[in-house]
Amino acid sequence: METFERARLDAYFARVAAQFAPEERAASFLITHLLAERPAFVRAVSAMTRLAAVLPKPKSVQQAAKREVEQAVPVDCLAREMFTDDDTAVDYFESRAAGDTVCLLDVGGYFAPSLIEVASRFTGRLLGVIEDTENGRRRYEDLDKLPCPVVSVARSPLKDPEDYLVGQSVVFSTEAVMRDRGDILHGRPALVIGFGKLGSSIARLLHAKGVQVTVFDIDPVRRTQALSQGFTVARDREAALTGAGLVLCATGAVSLRGEDFSHLRNGAYVATVTSSEDELDLAGLPDVYTRTQVGDHVTRYQTTGHYFYLANGGNAVNFIHGASVGPFIFLVQAEILAAIRMLTRGDLVPGIHEVPAVDREVIAAIWLSYFNR
Repeated sequence: METFERARLDAYFARVAAQFAPEERAASFLITHLLAERPAFVRAVSAMTRLAAVLPKPKSVQQAAKREVEQAVPVDCLAREMFTDDDTAVDYFESRAAGDTVCLLDVGGYFAPSLIEVASRFTGRLLGVIEDTENGRRRYEDLDKLPCPVVSVARSPLKDPEDYLVGQSVVFSTEAVMRDRGDILHGRPALVIGFGKLGSSIARLLHAKGVQVTVFDIDPVRRTQALSQGFTVARDREAALTGAGLVLCATGAVSLRGEDFSHLRNGAYVATVTSSEDELDLAGLPDVYTRTQVGDHVTRYQTTGHYFYLANGGNAVNFIHGASVGPFIFLVQAEILAAIRMLTRGDLVPGIHEVPAVDREVIAAIWLSYFNR
């Protein structure tokens, strides 16, 4: 980023932080994609909370951004195993914020598995969680009983521009990966698994490029939506896989299990919008498949009579090119800052909550004053 762009971004976040300044300055733990522009958001979180640690998502760390953040706050290595074992999770929070009032800022439901035990055993006070993504929101909803408030921004109207542009970046990166190997999108029927906000965006963008698109979704409502928008909707996923030369997985859950990969047609490309641990059951792939790196971001899986290509190791394909969605991401980050104030008020009951519409309007107005020039 240019110096003037950094200055404008810092000024924007400073204004948002002042607008939603909490009465209580709690400690916080921040899971985030540590991309080039992210230090400004980290500074804003630090202004509103006592930032105990930043935990970068391991597949989306830009080293220059990490070095910048490390100068101000602790940066710890993130793995899902940290929070799948209750004792490990409790010990980690105690090591960084024993006895503190704490809020957790999440991307993808990392804190969910141990949340109940942490809430009951942590020596401090757990105010709640702020969750950025739809699959993360589902992980918290799947808990038998939430022990604290969870503020979700996943379904916010302020996230709509990001979702559209993420879909655009996924299509761009997928096409770039294919072109690097001399392949192109055209003449290669595509299957989009999942027709939520990201999947529908991807389907529309592929269609606009002249690609024949089929959609598969387990939700009958989404299947009707796909039909109404002119897409072919697969009744049978196995048959749809057999006919697709490109498969884009956009469910936020497991799209392809071990037995599904054998149905891919020869030479098909597979790409995802999230991490491989969320979207693909690669561990279930039969051992007879050999893995060969055939490009900077392409792995060929091959056995006798069958082969397919996996983009970016099964992780989000758009992170190959930085996953940039421009300044629209700052709308969502500002809503996360507004959610910090909601949690620190201490008046939310356990359950799923959303930022009020009036706060979103304030955020949109501030954003427009900085970025609609």
